[in-house]
Amino acid sequence: MAIFIDPPLWPAHGTHFSHLVSDSSLDELHAFAAAAGIPERAFDGDHYDVPERRFDDLVAAGAVPVEGRELVRRLIASGLRIPARRRNKSLKVPLLVRWEALMPGHDALFLDLLDRWSEPHRHYHGCTHLLSVLEALDLLTEPAEPPRTVLLAAWFHDAVYRGAAGQDEEESARLADERLTAAGLPATEVAEVVRLVLLTSDHRPEPGDGDGALLSDADLSILGAGPEEYARYVAAVRRDYAHIGDADFAAGRAAVVRQLLDLDPLFHHRRAQDLWQTAAQRNLEGELA
Repeated sequence: MAIFIDPPLWPAHGTHFSHLVSDSSLDELHAFAAAAGIPERAFDGDHYDVPERRFDDLVAAGAVPVEGRELVRRLIASGLRIPARRRNKSLKVPLLVRWEALMPGHDALFLDLLDRWSEPHRHYHGCTHLLSVLEALDLLTEPAEPPRTVLLAAWFHDAVYRGAAGQDEEESARLADERLTAAGLPATEVAEVVRLVLLTSDHRPEPGDGDGALLSDADLSILGAGPEEYARYVAAVRRDYAHIGDADFAAGRAAVVRQLLDLDPLFHHRRAQDLWQTAAQRNLEGELA
């Protein structure tokens, strides 16, 4: 049981903010915050936002300083993390922090990708899905870092999204090839990112393809959500295809659900199976019924 705080890197209101979290319970977090004089309004679902000027005295009071990624990992492991898709605030800052750790110095590419993921016709396949996949990769690989090619494939896997299955993945892969080559990545890394992006069209990695399995599991992690969250996911997918009539959408969605149920295995990594397999089977069978 401990309280953790990350560096004050999050800009707002003329200063920078840290996040304060517990690795065991919200009661512990609230008690620490109250003792430290942090106002209740600073609480945001699973953490407190605290200004830079409070960092040193909160550490002195017992908060353990950790890097941002480590703080998120501990919060996810505690079970207290509110999933990205349930957060309403702008996701630009957390995505930017992740991008700068992955591809420092490539701000223009980040902004291009952010614009693509923020397109108004996206409801499920937007920034919340991107951040959810990145967080799932963290969860599946902790305490290690996800491979850079897998992270880049996550950033590009739905960068082009028009609701055309197969074609979207092909165009996203071409975009990754063009932009990452221009960014100076080695050809072998670019080719691996392209391969991984294409794999998300059917989520069928070959046996022994650990990185492909990792990306596939993270991309499908929503299937293992709780009933209410799964219902929100299905509703958001329906809005993504608002241009399609109800009967045609129902037929197409049923075909997708059957394909997912036919995947054997649906999840490949043992941790993904433990986390999501049972709920995913229940959710998919329930939706099909």
